[in-house]
Amino acid sequence: MTEHEKSLGHLFVGLLIGGTLGVLAGVLFAPKSGKELRSEIKEKGSAVLKDAKNIYADATTKAKQIVEEATQQALELKKDANRHLSETRQKTKEILAHTEK
Repeated sequence: MTEHEKSLGHLFVGLLIGGTLGVLAGVLFAPKSGKELRSEIKEKGSAVLKDAKNIYADATTKAKQIVEEATQQALELKKDANRHLSETRQKTKEILAHTEK
C-alpha cells in the first residue's frame, strides 16, 4: 500500500469519526423528548452512514486511478530503460568491434 493510499485511508477514518462525534454532540445537547431523540439519532446515523459510503466510494475510485496511473508510468519507464539498455549495448558492440580492428 502506497503512502498516498494510506493517507486516503486515514482521511476517511478521520472524517467518519469526526462526523459521528459531531452528530452525537448535536443530538445529545438538543432539548428533545426520548422518542424525538431516538428518531433523530436514527436519521442522523443513516445520513452519516450514507456520507461515509460516498466518501469510501470516492476514495476507492481515486485510489484505483492513482494505481492505474502509477502502473502506466512504471511501464513507460521500463520501456525507456530497455530502449536505453539496447542502445548502450549496440554502442558497446560498435566500440568493441572498432577497437578489435
